[in-house]
Amino acid sequence: MTRRHSAFAALTVMVVLLTGTLHSVATDHQAPVFDTAKPGYRYAFPKDHGAHERFRTEWWYYTGHLTAAGGRQFGFELTFFRRGIPPEQVRTHPSQWSIQQLYLAHFALTDLEGNRFLFADKLSREGLGKAGSETDRLHVWLDRWSAAMDDPASSRQRLQAATDAFAINLQVTPRKPPVLHGREGISRKGTRPEQASHYYSFTHLSTEGTIRIGADTFSVTGLSWMDHEFGSADLGRDVVGWDWFSLQLSDSTELMWYSLRRADGSADPVSSGTLIFADGRTQPLTARDLTVEPLDYWTSPRSKAKYPQQWRLTAPSMGINLDVRSLLADQELHTARSTRVTYWEGAVSATGQARGAAVTGRGYVELTGYAERFTQRL
Repeated sequence: MTRRHSAFAALTVMVVLLTGTLHSVATDHQAPVFDTAKPGYRYAFPKDHGAHERFRTEWWYYTGHLTAAGGRQFGFELTFFRRGIPPEQVRTHPSQWSIQQLYLAHFALTDLEGNRFLFADKLSREGLGKAGSETDRLHVWLDRWSAAMDDPASSRQRLQAATDAFAINLQVTPRKPPVLHGREGISRKGTRPEQASHYYSFTHLSTEGTIRIGADTFSVTGLSWMDHEFGSADLGRDVVGWDWFSLQLSDSTELMWYSLRRADGSADPVSSGTLIFADGRTQPLTARDLTVEPLDYWTSPRSKAKYPQQWRLTAPSMGINLDVRSLLADQELHTARSTRVTYWEGAVSATGQARGAAVTGRGYVELTGYAERFTQRL
């Protein structure tokens, strides 16, 4: 192995990225060479769907529930991460092989009828067409995995990813405008001014296309969710992980919530979320508005991590009382080829009350920091 390849391999082993609605690295070190998220940011679409290379970390995150013609149910996850490398590290080896941007991707499929979970992950540097993203529109790719907005007028997006074992080719179309999380253009991740990100979502994506498992191909329709977040700050030392929820309810409302979890299991006071009404209006939620109570657990036979599998979400001021349950216990990802983080991300169901009416729903939950504390290794 050449020195150039050895240096690249060593760097990639050390890099750890966020994986979810938070989806930032957890230390107190702050790299001043990157911009930080500041109040007053004004989004400009479709440009802001593209990459923001002045920020250190960025991700485009898709999850969804799909149904085949015969009623077979699936869940999917497709995520792209971008990690900026500080200029002083790039200048150390100035050449076409210099690592200015590192790209990572996770791809997973939950086959509920088959009671199985499939996943794959990848990593590559930017350059030579191997991986990259555009800055003026949504187009991010790693090898042949990609997410692209092929019709800016409708914000329609195309998702493609394939392995030998499974694949997706999906078209997702927003039925609601982008939802801006937080206040004043930023989503708080800590008490220090720089501990914030710019974070928005498409919470109601009409979905159609095909999935493949082995030699079997299914035409599917369904509902998906997309997160896009970018920032440069780290989480505080007392944060060991987070629990993130995205729920799509039968009354055409959606709920996003993330709890930054401390070592003692309590939620950091900056934990927050957003309730999205049927007409697209939004209501920010704080840690005083909503509580999450784990009710049941599953222990991974591989990592030995003990993950919650059932939760009660209550927001009395919103009339919300939901029972959320995992649809398959083993939805744990071991991302040895990319972020080198073990976490749980999976399809869930919801039943309960919202504003005095009975509702059902589907969604996704992400759980990090249960197998090991989520820390930066670079």
